[in-house]
Amino acid sequence: MIFTRTILLAYIFASWAIYSACGVEQQEPIGNFKNPAAVKEVLSGKRTVANVAWWGFDEEDSTAALQAAINSGASKVIVPYMGSAWIVRPINLRSNQEVVFEPGVVVVAKKGEFKGRNDCLFSAIGKNNITLCGYGATLGMQKADYMGSDYQHAEWRHVLLFVGCSDVSVSGLVLRDSGGDGIYLGEGVYSPCKDVLIKDCICDNNYRQGISVISVENLRITNCIFKNTSGHSPSAGIDIEPNVSKNKLINIVVSNCVSENNQGRGFTVALHNLTKLSADISILFVDCYTKGCGRGLEVGTHSSEGPKGLVEFRNCAVEDTLSAGIWIVTNSRSFDLRFTDCKIKNANSISAFPEKKYIFSDKEYSFPIVLRTRRQMSFEKTGDIQFIDCYVYDEKPRPAIYVRTSYTGVINAKGTIYVQNKLAEKLVAGPDAEDIGLKVERRRP
Repeated sequence: MIFTRTILLAYIFASWAIYSACGVEQQEPIGNFKNPAAVKEVLSGKRTVANVAWWGFDEEDSTAALQAAINSGASKVIVPYMGSAWIVRPINLRSNQEVVFEPGVVVVAKKGEFKGRNDCLFSAIGKNNITLCGYGATLGMQKADYMGSDYQHAEWRHVLLFVGCSDVSVSGLVLRDSGGDGIYLGEGVYSPCKDVLIKDCICDNNYRQGISVISVENLRITNCIFKNTSGHSPSAGIDIEPNVSKNKLINIVVSNCVSENNQGRGFTVALHNLTKLSADISILFVDCYTKGCGRGLEVGTHSSEGPKGLVEFRNCAVEDTLSAGIWIVTNSRSFDLRFTDCKIKNANSISAFPEKKYIFSDKEYSFPIVLRTRRQMSFEKTGDIQFIDCYVYDEKPRPAIYVRTSYTGVINAKGTIYVQNKLAEKLVAGPDAEDIGLKVERRRP
């Protein structure tokens, strides 16, 4: 037994000697502190996981350390919890990398910086295979500062900017206090963003939108909350709004998301810049909820010959809006618009906004559902607008739907809407209330 143990120990020491002779140092556990040796191993490829703290932590400005870790070539970069915030200037992301923010981590924009109108906290342009994961972590900016006199006015100081990127995943993060959007998905001179997943995130108190979707193919936004957006129109939870006709909105699904207390819209699809030459669109909101927003669900177009395709809201609920619950302003006769099993309660509600001095009370602004076309454009009819078993719950003495199309054409709306309202004398109002094919029925609870 002693002989066997002696041979085993000799073998272990011999192996260690050979290992050291090959120039490979024994790797001891490395903590959250500056470590030039560990940095060297990352840069040489001996380590594929990098800890930003190895480059150093500066409570006043850690930009150099965070950017160096991202630039190191590591496949995974860990931003550790250090007891105080990582204060940074604009950071550029890289391809083929996962950045993990530990629970409790706060990365915040440095005060007095971000003077450029397009300065973002994290940016990726033309990159691919990027993962940002941070359950319990926060990425924040200095919204109040950007609205002050020391900064040139802008709406593009985003928390996360992705332009022409593919294979992007963002999960678990709180994205807040931007001078623009929580997340921006764009195209610019690059191709559209492709294959993007955003899940389990919270976009809070951003200046323009929770998320802006400009051009994307294959987008999933799921289990997210968008709240307290205010400062610059549209101030929506999610705004799907291309900039030019070549932008693409293909295979977009928003599911199990909440939009609340946004100054503007809950969820909006604005297709003003698309034309008949644009790619077919496919957009679905499913199992989503909006509460306490300026408007609930909004779809708008300008052109009478827009793109083909489908925009659908399925099993979505709207409560306590300042204006209409569903607002449709369209001149397009090309794509179909569908609402399936959607519900509206307390649209244009003074009780939901007791602090507001002015509540929309005139014409179309004051109705749960508004169907309109735009002025100075004439055509035979719009594309199909279909309501499949939708519900309006209301306690005001007013119609559930307002229709105004007299200066343009006829809205081709059809389907069934059930209204629970004891006080309404009629259920459909407006100059063109008789020109739609909707079946609107009063239903008791």
